[in-house]
Amino acid sequence: MAEIDEIEDYAALPHILVVDDDDRIRDLVSRYLTEHGFFVSAAEDAATAAEILKLAAYDALVLDVMMPGQSGIDFTAEIRGMDSDLAEMPILLLTAMGEADDRVTGLTAGADDYLAKPFDPRELVLRLKAILRRQPKYKTEIKTMFIGPWKFDLTHNELISALETVKLTDGEANLLKALCAHAGEVVEREDLAEACGLDADKRTVDVQVTRLRRKLEEDTNNPRFLQTVRGKGYLLRAQLSETQKP
Repeated sequence: MAEIDEIEDYAALPHILVVDDDDRIRDLVSRYLTEHGFFVSAAEDAATAAEILKLAAYDALVLDVMMPGQSGIDFTAEIRGMDSDLAEMPILLLTAMGEADDRVTGLTAGADDYLAKPFDPRELVLRLKAILRRQPKYKTEIKTMFIGPWKFDLTHNELISALETVKLTDGEANLLKALCAHAGEVVEREDLAEACGLDADKRTVDVQVTRLRRKLEEDTNNPRFLQTVRGKGYLLRAQLSETQKP
């Protein structure tokens, strides 16, 4: 298994940020991309996306044109004008407008590609893969994950909330990094033991999970974020964005 401190398995997935004010489209695109080998974060508008982009770099941005507040075209132009590596991030625009002039406007603003709604999500996947093949590797190492009210700082082994900062032991931090590497997926105990350099005895992993839950969960008897999947392993509910779904 990959070295946990570098969370290589997790980092190997193309990271995509989907920005669309339509909940239905945003969820559909996010779910479809996730099912086809991408790690996806989502935002409902340009302002939220800008905050997410401060936390981690992405391989590409899927951006709706018509949104309240800043439009996708204006946000594209703003990104391209930045004096940072972010200016090189590939951008694919989504729009309900399919006229040639609209496409030209988006491409002139700096978009790499343009897809008119309604679209086949299979075409979106193909276009994203084509964009990524043409681009040099842009993404940097992800250093922050959000777990409910907590921000997990992978570089300092800390859990940070609005009220407190909680230090993690090396064992707890390694376990949480291993789970973050597969956020939203069930990870078997044996794999966690191997990743964290723990004894293969399942009880050893369970003890570390119990200790970590005491720091993560408000009610350890009914955990919301670090959950046991009976007969399989553990599942961590974490994401790159602070936005949490109810």
